[in-house]
Amino acid sequence: MKLISILFLSFFSITLLWSQETVIDTTKVIDENYREDQFYLAITYNLLADKPSNVSQTGFSSGFHLGFIRDFPLNEKRNFGLGLGLGASINSYNHNIFVSKNDSGEIEYINLSDADISYTKNKFSTYLVEMPLEFRWRTSTAEEYKFWRIYTGFKVGYLLSSSTKFKGELGTVKNNNIKDFNDFQYGVTFSAGYNTWNFHLYYSLNPILSKDAQLTEQAIDMFAVKFGLIFYIL
Repeated sequence: MKLISILFLSFFSITLLWSQETVIDTTKVIDENYREDQFYLAITYNLLADKPSNVSQTGFSSGFHLGFIRDFPLNEKRNFGLGLGLGASINSYNHNIFVSKNDSGEIEYINLSDADISYTKNKFSTYLVEMPLEFRWRTSTAEEYKFWRIYTGFKVGYLLSSSTKFKGELGTVKNNNIKDFNDFQYGVTFSAGYNTWNFHLYYSLNPILSKDAQLTEQAIDMFAVKFGLIFYIL
């Protein structure tokens, strides 16, 4: 008990001295040339727009996005600037288009609803490295780290890998890196909010699949629309 009491008193004394030193040293350096360099993490719900007739989404389609953005202020107040970043994302899309290979090894697309094929899972996934470019407005100052923001811009992604997966009465069917996925996927972005919590929207400007991907002789020109929350961390 005596040893514990000595250790407690020593700890209390050191803490008290440190606190006093902290109170005495009130000098604070303010960086007037600050930047809003940020790590970001986004969680989105992914929609497929411009779907072919009788094509529907099933289940929950999600996206996870993370990266880093370098800030370039454009005015003296530093409340307007550009952001250029590098990141990665994983996206899944649940739907009723079955992707399979025929006897010749060629990819075929079948509408599961039209073919009356039962299934429990059917989706494709994409894995991209991305480069966002943002026009940024914010109410931040050199001393204020909680602020309102509106960021809008453009994002281009390069497809690193893709996969499709089916589970149902035909068994489990998987395909990896089929050639019909567009290598480059790009779109416009919008983010707005306060402090860490922000709304995020991405609308693609080109289809996920190339025109070679056809369903009953109709191109599957589906576009990605992603919305959810994005978190900015200084």
